[in-house]
Amino acid sequence: MSNGTAVGTITRGTTAARRLRRVDRWLLAAHPGLLRRHELVVVDLGFGDRPITTLELAHELRQVNPSVRVVGLDISAERVAAAHRFARPGVEFAVGGFELGGRTAHVVRALNVLRQYDESDVAEAWRRMTAQLAPGGMLVEGTCDESGRMGSWITADIEGPQTLTVAVDLARQPSAVAGRLPKSLIHHNISGHPVGRLLGELDHAWKTRAALRAFGRRQQFAAAVADLRGAGWPFVDGSARWRRGEATLAWRAVRSAPR
Repeated sequence: MSNGTAVGTITRGTTAARRLRRVDRWLLAAHPGLLRRHELVVVDLGFGDRPITTLELAHELRQVNPSVRVVGLDISAERVAAAHRFARPGVEFAVGGFELGGRTAHVVRALNVLRQYDESDVAEAWRRMTAQLAPGGMLVEGTCDESGRMGSWITADIEGPQTLTVAVDLARQPSAVAGRLPKSLIHHNISGHPVGRLLGELDHAWKTRAALRAFGRRQQFAAAVADLRGAGWPFVDGSARWRRGEATLAWRAVRSAPR
């Protein structure tokens, strides 16, 4: 799984403007202290055919940390060469894969990258990326749909995965996000596995709370997640995120092994 010194495989690299807006806004809201670090380095891994989502991430981060350095990495030398014209102070592009081109980063965003790999490749990719994190750093890895309306992502550090966030499209029932689960979970959305049970119970709570739809689907979803937390699911955020159709829980609750 290497391409010269870069570790990984060239994938189709499709992207679109604002596709990663939800994960970027979540990152800003959920980890403000990390993003304000002095000499912050953020790697956007696998920016694809166009570096637009890297530039969008840099724009958002500069609102809270004007000194941030954002590095867009892609394993394709041709894509990197084409991206160089978009470089600017605080934003650069380079060839790199899961080894991050040897860089140390505080945050690594790797969205829609591992989706195109085999599940058996995931653990090693996580290990390589988290090995390059600065102390207290974080990997954000996951998948979203083409419009950016729904997706899910894992946070991980040198110790391994820590949380799972689901970002649902409130116009649909919550389990519609199943098709955009991270690679490590997408094949485990079945009976007897925790992530399958999570989405099933979330749908049930969503339907049970249907009367709240009169006040908006945001309230309905927030109430559904609150019901699941009351039933023991270890959600680590609160109603402000839930009303956005986003909910984060401890990774231990959704590990792939069946209960």
